[in-house]
Amino acid sequence: MPPANSSRPASVGRLQGSAFAGMFMFGIVMAILGAILPSLFERIRIDKAEAGGLFLYMNFAMLLMSLFFGPIVDRFGFKLLLVASSLLVAAAFGLLAFAPGYSIVILAAVVLGLGGGGLNGGTNALTSDLNPEGRGAALNLLGIFFGFGALFIPFLIGTLLGWTGLARILVLAAALGMVPFVLFATSAFPKPKQPQGFPIREAKRIAGDPLLWICAFILFFQSGNEFTLGGWISTYLHEVFGLTPMAASLVLAGYWAAVMAGRLAASRIVRRTGHNPLVLGSAVLSLASAVLLVAAPGRGAAVAGALLIGLGFAAIYPTTLATAGERFAAVSGTAFSIIFTVALCGGMLSPWLAGTIAQASNLRRGLLISVLNCAMIIILQIVLIRISKKTRPSAA
Repeated sequence: MPPANSSRPASVGRLQGSAFAGMFMFGIVMAILGAILPSLFERIRIDKAEAGGLFLYMNFAMLLMSLFFGPIVDRFGFKLLLVASSLLVAAAFGLLAFAPGYSIVILAAVVLGLGGGGLNGGTNALTSDLNPEGRGAALNLLGIFFGFGALFIPFLIGTLLGWTGLARILVLAAALGMVPFVLFATSAFPKPKQPQGFPIREAKRIAGDPLLWICAFILFFQSGNEFTLGGWISTYLHEVFGLTPMAASLVLAGYWAAVMAGRLAASRIVRRTGHNPLVLGSAVLSLASAVLLVAAPGRGAAVAGALLIGLGFAAIYPTTLATAGERFAAVSGTAFSIIFTVALCGGMLSPWLAGTIAQASNLRRGLLISVLNCAMIIILQIVLIRISKKTRPSAA
C-alpha cells in the first residue's frame, strides 16, 4: 500500500483548474500597481518616490511570503495557504478601490504582496505535485495563466476606465479574487507531506544539495530578466527609437503574448526534449535576442529582439521549477520556497541596477544587464546538466 502522502485526490482536474485561477490572479497582482499608478497620481496626489515605495513594500511582503510558504504547505497542506492568500488578494483590491490616502495604499500593497506571494508559490508547488509524470508541461501551462492575468487588468483599465471609473474596476478584480477562494475552500487537497512536523535533517539535506542552489540562481537571473525587460521595454523603445507610447505599449503586449505562446509550445516540446535541453536552448535564444535588442541599429531590429526574447524567456522559469520539483518531490514546498526567495531577490535587484545605469549613462547600457543575466543562465544550466548526469534524484 502506498504511503498516505503519495496519494492523489480524486478531483485532480478540479484542483488543477483552481491552480490556474490562482495563477491568473497572481498575474493581476503583478500588473495592478503599474496599471493604476496614473490614477493614483491624480486621486491621492502621490509623487514618483512614493509610487516607487509601493513596489518596494509589495515586493518585500512577497519576499517574506516566499520564504515561509514552503514549510507551511509541507507541514499543514496547501488548502490553508491558498484559501488565505486568495482572500488577502481580494481584500487588497478592495482597499485599493476605496483608499482615501497613501497610508491605506501602502497597507493594500503589503497585503497584495503577501497574498500574491502565497498564490505564486502555492499554485506552482501544487501543480508540480499534481503532475509527477509531466511537471515541465504542467508548469509551462500554468505560466500561461499568469500572462492572461498580467494582460487582463491593463486591458480592462485601458478600455473601461473612462466609462466606469477605477473603483469599479478594482471591485471587479476583488470579485474575481473570490473565485479561486471559493474553489480552494471547496476542494479536497492531498494530505500534508510532513504532518508530524518538518524534519530538520531533511532541511539540512536539501539545503546542501547543489542542484537546489543552481536552480535557485538560474531563476535569480531569469527573474531579473523578466522584471527588467517587462518594466523597461516600452520606455526603451520610446526613448531610444522614438516609438509612440501607444506603439511601445503594443510591442510590450506582443512581448507578453510571445511569452504565453512560448509556454504553450513548451508544454508540448518538453515531453520530447526533457527539461535540461529545453532550458538551455531557451537561454541561448534569450541571449541572442537580448544582444539584438540592446545592439539594434533601428526600431525594426529592436522590436524583433523584444518579441524573440519573450519566446526565449517563456520556458526557463517553469521548466527549471519542474527540475527542482522532481529532485525534491517529498519536500517540494520547502524547496520551492527557497528558490522563490532567491529568484525574487534577482527580480528586485536587476531592474534597479538597469535604472541606476540608465540614469548615469543611458538605457541601452542599462539593458546590458539582461545580456549578462542570459549568459549566466547558460553557464549555470551547463553546470546543472553535468551535475544531473552524475547524480540521481534524491527525493521521491
